[in-house]
Amino acid sequence: MALITVTSVPGQSKVTITPAAVSASDTIAASDIGQNGVILNVINGGGGSINVTIADPNTTAVGNAGTTTAQAVANGTNGFFRILPGHVNPATGVATVAYSGTTSVTYTAIKA
Repeated sequence: MALITVTSVPGQSKVTITPAAVSASDTIAASDIGQNGVILNVINGGGGSINVTIADPNTTAVGNAGTTTAQAVANGTNGFFRILPGHVNPATGVATVAYSGTTSVTYTAIKA
């Protein structure tokens, strides 16, 4: 599990972000997510489609576990995901993102 590096884009400044490799399960710190969230760009340079799953650590009003839905990112494409404060597990202080494949898969992340 690796902590994702999140970049800020201040004011009128240009920011260049070099994509970084994903691991099977990555995390994003609550302090990076803040109130507005993080935009995660998953770049699939691999030979096949992968699935990205953002954990839902919350429960319903009656205590049922949150649900997650894997979303496909086809090979040779990018997928953009918004990671929100509700994705943060209160016990760990991070949001967790899992990938079904990691070969030639990279990411960039910016504060929303």
